[in-house]
Order: sequence, then structure tokens, then C-alpha cells
Amino acid sequence: MPGVLQRPAVVSRISDLIGYTPLLELATTETGNRLLLKLEMFNPTGTAKIRMARAMIDAAEATGELRSGGRIIESTSGNTGLGLSVIAAERGYTFTAVVDHHAAADKLRTMKALGAELVYVDDDSSGEELHTAAREERAEDMARDHDNTIFTEQHNNPANGVGYFPVAHELAEALDGRIDILIGAVGTGGGLCGTGRELTKLITGFTTIGVEPKGSIAFGGPAHDYYQSGTGTPEGAEIGALVDFDLIDEGVKVGDIEAFATCRAVARTGLLIGGSAGGVVYEALTRLPLLPPGTTMVALINDGGEKYMDTVFNDNWMTERNLLDPTLEREVEERLTKLRRNR
Repeated sequence: MPGVLQRPAVVSRISDLIGYTPLLELATTETGNRLLLKLEMFNPTGTAKIRMARAMIDAAEATGELRSGGRIIESTSGNTGLGLSVIAAERGYTFTAVVDHHAAADKLRTMKALGAELVYVDDDSSGEELHTAAREERAEDMARDHDNTIFTEQHNNPANGVGYFPVAHELAEALDGRIDILIGAVGTGGGLCGTGRELTKLITGFTTIGVEPKGSIAFGGPAHDYYQSGTGTPEGAEIGALVDFDLIDEGVKVGDIEAFATCRAVARTGLLIGGSAGGVVYEALTRLPLLPPGTTMVALINDGGEKYMDTVFNDNWMTERNLLDPTLEREVEERLTKLRRNR
């Protein structure tokens, strides 16, 4: 697959900048175990989800469901909506994002700046409850019986997973097929399972680990509220059709406190990562020293931390919700410092 990792020097559309994201070696053990981060925040909109946004629109155009001047509707906590905003703007579609106030404010503001119409399912701008099921129902109702209007339905759209197939090719080429563990967050399931499905066609013998927030139900209960956004399956929502348990060797849960402490510790290395990515990195760092010598672990980092200045990186917001744990932050930072010395 020569050339997969080489972006053209000049492009004509923002979407031409999707993919080719870098790998960062975050940590290495004395036994040669490596933790590599696939930095998907280097995509336009700073997130992996623009990959599947483009794929879903490509699929709708191919079937004729979406035609010139059409309307796209999606229920989103932010990152998928950002991707659809860009694709809609490029192709001349109207995009309506069905949202709630659980989403990071910067994501909502950015969607609007990109031309999206925002429809809220909750009235309280200070509310923080996740309304996934209500969003899905509203989006479906809005699209029903309207010509040239689609509800992309990211949780059950096969094109979601297809959008991540290129990630597998990028990883296989960059690492010459040497990947022992693939670890990533599980929300819709498209990112981890789409990448994993395609990767099985390219290499063998790797393990896939899915990470969801404590409170999410994909890997069992108990269910409760959580603050990590854009990931997991909250109580009352259906587990997405793209969550393929046959492709996930192990499912684990990481709490908000651990995830956010990791984001804040990683930031002090110079890298900003999003909340769910913090959960993935926390689990990866915990496991890395315990793995067989020479193990290569790749963590999918779905978005950057710039969108979370008002939340994860805001001491007041964290303190008000009993999420701030300076002791744990120091522990993660010390673990990182030790592991980074081995690089």
C-alpha cells in the first residue's frame, strides 16, 4: 500500500485532509513495551469522527437517498456533528444537529459556526444530563416522510465502521504489521470495531480492548451518569449495532476521575487529549508494564483536549462535580515520567 501515509502537497477541499494522522510514542518500558497513540485530533475538526461522517454521506449519495440540496439530520454529542457540518458545507447540504447541553459548549459553538442548525432536546442550558435516547427519537421523527432528507443514525449505520477502515491501513503500513494490542473507546463502536475488523484482514494475532466509562452499559452494569462525552452507552439507550462483541477481546470500564486525571497529567507532557481518550490512556498505562516484553500497544485517541477547556481542564468545574483528584494526577504523571525515560 505505498503512499497511504502521504497526503498531497495541495488539496482543494477540507475533507481531503482527513486521515494520515501521526503516531506518537508516549511511553516505553524497560522491557521494550511501547504505547503508541494514534492522534486522530490531527483530522479536520480535531476528531476521528469526521472519517465516518464522510463515509455515511458517501453511502447515502451512492444509494440516492441524499441528492443535491438535501438535508442531513443526526443526533450528536458534538464530534460527529462537527464532521457532518464540514461535509455538508462542502457539498451544499443543510445539516441539523439534534443535541443536548451535556455536549461540550465549544463543540456546539463550532457546529453553529460551520453552518449547522442546532435543535436541543433539553431546555436547561445548565443541565448536564445525557439525553441520547431522546436525541435519537427526535432526529428520527424530524427525518420521517421528508424527501431528500436523511437521518444518518450513526449508532446503526454500517458506513460508520467503513469510515475507519483507512485507520487500519495507516497503522499496518506505519508499523509494518507489528501491532499486538489495539485499544480504544467504545461509543457507537464504529471507531474501534471498524478499525479492528479491517485490521484482521491485514495482520493477525492482535488483541482488541474496548474501554467505556463507568456507568455505561455496553460491557454490563451498573448504570449511572457519567461526564465523559461522545462515548459509552448510557442507561435507556440501545447498544449500537456497530459494537461487535466478537471483535472485542476484552471490555473494561474507566471512571471519570481516572480518565480526567490522565488527561490533565498527559497535558503536562505537551499533549492535550479529550476526556474519553484519557480513559483509554489510563487503561493502557496501567497495563503496559505488565505485558510480555516487546509488546506494541496502539491506543486510538479520538479527539484532542482543546474542546474541554471549560470542563476537564477547568479546576472549578472539576471541583464542583467532585472529579478533581490531584493525588491521582500526580500518580499518573509520575508513571508517565518513569515510562518516558525509557524512550
